[in-house]
Amino acid sequence: MATIKEIANEVGFSVSTVSRVLNHDESLSVTEETKDKIFAVAERLNYRKKEVHIRIKQIAFLYWVTVTEELEDVYFKTMRKALEQCAKERNVELTLYKKEDGIEAVPDTIQGFLAVGSFTKAEHVKLQNLTKNGVFIDSSPNPDHYDAVRPDLEWITRKQIDHLLEQGHRDIGFIGGTFQNPDTMRDEMDPREKAFRTYMEEKGILDDRSVLCRRGFSVENGYGLMKKAIDELGVLPSAFVAAADPIAVGMLQALNEDGIAIPGQVSVIGINNISVAKYVSPPLTTVRIDLNEVCKSAIDLLLEQILGKRTLSKTVLITGEIVERKSTMTKTTD
Repeated sequence: MATIKEIANEVGFSVSTVSRVLNHDESLSVTEETKDKIFAVAERLNYRKKEVHIRIKQIAFLYWVTVTEELEDVYFKTMRKALEQCAKERNVELTLYKKEDGIEAVPDTIQGFLAVGSFTKAEHVKLQNLTKNGVFIDSSPNPDHYDAVRPDLEWITRKQIDHLLEQGHRDIGFIGGTFQNPDTMRDEMDPREKAFRTYMEEKGILDDRSVLCRRGFSVENGYGLMKKAIDELGVLPSAFVAAADPIAVGMLQALNEDGIAIPGQVSVIGINNISVAKYVSPPLTTVRIDLNEVCKSAIDLLLEQILGKRTLSKTVLITGEIVERKSTMTKTTD
């Protein structure tokens, strides 16, 4: 295994410069060509193979999330920042392209892409013409051609239901959003609602009247749908599954306004464990999704394609864990 001195001798730079480049010292002022040369030699000479990340350039970060969507759900902003940090740690150079830029803004010189959001069929075709290396994050829309890594929403939804069942709840409702098809612009059933309906039917306890959904995963949507449930159902379920934490926060607001005790009368469980979840009243029980793990997996998949020349596609599903707080409790016997 080569030493820093041997690498320095081959590339023609000082030991100090080589060391600082290999340790990703951002305060060092050298050209990109110098960095590339040093990393390439270190890789070839097998210098600390597990610790040195060869520099990967021309990776497009396709962030197809609108400003409104990011404001309504901090999940996307958290994911964006986590992905940018993970890429930096792996020495992957990202160039951000937003939905408003359009797919035509992405150059044909990219080595690969990381994508978040919903893409049209035409955009998928364009990507296939640009590169064979790509990873979709938070969805798996094109498994025939590209990798994907996403939270296992079906598993997570069952986990939410199981948690409530273990607490003695049988009358369980669902409040969620819908998926907007980017080609038809029509609302379609979200995977979390599908999983809820399927699992509750298997248990023989689905009450269709207690499933309320409309477009959006915002606090406002959760508030409005919970108000609708209060006005129309007469007797509320003893517990609700929320499709996302912002929805759950809105539900808590509506229940508190109407003087409905949480969790005494109604328990609520969310998904994502956003930062505000522990500060609402009462603190929200939720399922924590490790977005750092999601983003690390996405970067690793892309590097497997580019450096390892893997051609078969992969889909990686990430589970989660219950974070128990005060918005749920064991149901007392009537």
